[in-house]
Amino acid sequence: MPRLILAATRPLDMSCVPRWQDELRAAGVNELQVNVHDDVVAAALAIQHLEHPIETVVSTSGGFGADILRILADPLGDLVGWEVEVRPPLPPPPVPDGVRTDALANLAFIRKPREMSYDAWLQHWHGPHSEVAMQTQATFGYVQNRVVRPLTPGTPQVDAIVEELFPMAAVTDMHAFYGSGGDDAELARRMTTLMASVAAMGADRDIDLVPTSRYVWRLGPGPM
Repeated sequence: MPRLILAATRPLDMSCVPRWQDELRAAGVNELQVNVHDDVVAAALAIQHLEHPIETVVSTSGGFGADILRILADPLGDLVGWEVEVRPPLPPPPVPDGVRTDALANLAFIRKPREMSYDAWLQHWHGPHSEVAMQTQATFGYVQNRVVRPLTPGTPQVDAIVEELFPMAAVTDMHAFYGSGGDDAELARRMTTLMASVAAMGADRDIDLVPTSRYVWRLGPGPM
């Protein structure tokens, strides 16, 4: 079942979501996820590579791209999007429909460096880096989305989209982000280990990091 991830530079008025649910369900979509960069996470670290910052990210499972783009364009306007292959090393815990996940939900839009082969990049990301990321951070949800193809004309190059859930305290507390329990030496060790792995796949540059609030709605009988 295809998963689509679509990004917009407009903030989202959440009052449109009930209409989206009805129209997307009719279009064959089984699950809708909405991530918004809002005041709740405004103090968290954000990194901008694109010309205009991403404010809203919408993910869908099932349905057809053209129908989904048409529905979401009101009120988000121009969207860029990607079809992705999902790999969840640490599946996010379930939450009731429409209830904010109690987390800092970071989305990282990653680009493979030119000097690295695709196979070597993918092997590192799916292999050693997955373990390092989960062992050095306080994540309780970790989803890897490998980009299969762009969906829209002029879509910026993105090779992967990573979703990570952190405790809310991680918005402003590095120890809460890295799970280092207030130990400065352990924090430094975890940061050094993680950054070495990040650099090994070129994700220490040319990325967009968007801190968000996350909401999910199940619209049909498909897999969650």
